[in-house]
Amino acid sequence: MKISEVNFIGSFVKESDCPKSDLYEFAFIGRSNVGKSSLINMLTGRKKIAKVSSTPGKTQLLNFFEINDAWYLVDLPGYGYAKSSKKNREKWRIMIERYLETRENLACIFLLIDSRHELQTIDLDFINYLGAARLPFVLVYTKSDKVKEPELLSNIESIENSLRQHWEDLPQRFLTSSTKRIGQTEILGFIEGVLTNA
Repeated sequence: MKISEVNFIGSFVKESDCPKSDLYEFAFIGRSNVGKSSLINMLTGRKKIAKVSSTPGKTQLLNFFEINDAWYLVDLPGYGYAKSSKKNREKWRIMIERYLETRENLACIFLLIDSRHELQTIDLDFINYLGAARLPFVLVYTKSDKVKEPELLSNIESIENSLRQHWEDLPQRFLTSSTKRIGQTEILGFIEGVLTNA
């Protein structure tokens, strides 16, 4: 898939305000500072589609981008931003869960995991939530260029061994690097396949 057109549709506080459309939606979410904005910019081939910041927690709304007049890329707030108030974290949690559980055209959730670290409890909790809610998702390992390959493979093996304590079958995974454009072809090909088979 080649992305030729990206249009920002809007930012929304709640699911009921989001676009009413027949287009399928592909949502991106992960722990704060996991590299979500950089990944979205890399996938779309644009530099400033999603705002990249050294300060976690910048994405606080449901951000919709229409891709090639064919599907929506939805940039969701990150979870686990400790410096935000408890009230705000709860508000974002409710907003995210309502979106994920009620959008009829949600085709897949791309759950971003930092490949440099062991599986975090907050990531495991969110993965288990997706499973309990029977929501379709894949794993996206980010920042794969930040560690040497032996350490990278060891980290991923450790993460997936932790997941196997809770999951019999693991979801499909993608290895990515926003700086080296690793994973762009694979993720866009996956999305294209979903759209083709829908």
